[in-house]
Amino acid sequence: MPNKDAWYDETLRTAGCARNVIVHSHKVRDLALSYCDHSGIADRELVNMGALLHDIGRGTTHSLSHAQVGAALCRRIGLPEPVARIVECHIGAGLTADECTLLRLLPIECIPVSLEEKIVTNADNLIRGGREVTIHERLDLVLYLKRKIKNRIYRLWLETEQFRRC
Repeated sequence: MPNKDAWYDETLRTAGCARNVIVHSHKVRDLALSYCDHSGIADRELVNMGALLHDIGRGTTHSLSHAQVGAALCRRIGLPEPVARIVECHIGAGLTADECTLLRLLPIECIPVSLEEKIVTNADNLIRGGREVTIHERLDLVLYLKRKIKNRIYRLWLETEQFRRC
């Protein structure tokens, strides 16, 4: 059986992603799968795919729009809609359509709703580059954000952390 990671890596490279983005995606995947396995109910294959491809838009841009750009790319190449939604919703703890508009993004509701979306988003928050950080370190890095958004990041962490503590 061929190495499935090689397909994801090649897809990211074809999209223009640098090696450090690919390494980051693997670290996010590893952490996300640990949450997934402890949940007992999350779709492991969806978490794997979504985590490995969550930053596919970084091959085009490193701005906040990379999530929407990446989701559009996932749809264009025929990936399942749940994967595109993980990619679209992974910024911070998601963005409301109004927040997207204020940030000059498409006015799309990008709040993670499914368990898989929440797991990948939280894992991405806890991986900085290639290393795992605590929720406190993450929140220290986003002091400039509005309190509402920081609270959303923290609540998402609380919700998903219960799986790792089981």
